[in-house]
Amino acid sequence: MTDIADRYRRLAATLTGRIESVPDDRWESPSPCEDWTTRDVVAHLVDWHQGVAKLGGLTLPEGPSAQDDPVAAWRHTRDAMQDLLDDPDRANAPYEGMFGPTTVAATADQFLGFDLVVHGWDIARGAGLDDTIPPEDVEELLPMVRALGDNLRRPGVCGPEVPVADDADDQTKLLGLLGRRR
Repeated sequence: MTDIADRYRRLAATLTGRIESVPDDRWESPSPCEDWTTRDVVAHLVDWHQGVAKLGGLTLPEGPSAQDDPVAAWRHTRDAMQDLLDDPDRANAPYEGMFGPTTVAATADQFLGFDLVVHGWDIARGAGLDDTIPPEDVEELLPMVRALGDNLRRPGVCGPEVPVADDADDQTKLLGLLGRRR
């Protein structure tokens, strides 16, 4: 459990830095996510965290609204999820997932971890910040994204793959697979 909690802590710290760096006048800027502003991406992350907890019959405490204060909403949600993941009894809450029995912690690790990295890039891009993804995160996500293939093309997940040069760096390859342009 410590690995999952620690990985979440690391990924959430990177995302927190990005969210805290968004200039006040960039929250309504379009993000790379179709029809979403930078603020909308944070709201999605807050909502998805709540959804992951609910899968195991758990709840995260209500906090500030991302519409009113995206930074406070994210910090509150991050802390609540970290508290959950640091508690083995709650983190190991079982449920029947799409691929069989699983736990809240496993889903947080796979799906929230993915979203923290990818939507961190979306937020940085929408806000005009440095959108470099830490190389270790690219290295971890790239094989998973390749394995997901067309499952990423479902409505509301990722857009069509963006072709990139064969000699492109791994971040550009990852983003292309996710339907994002660098």
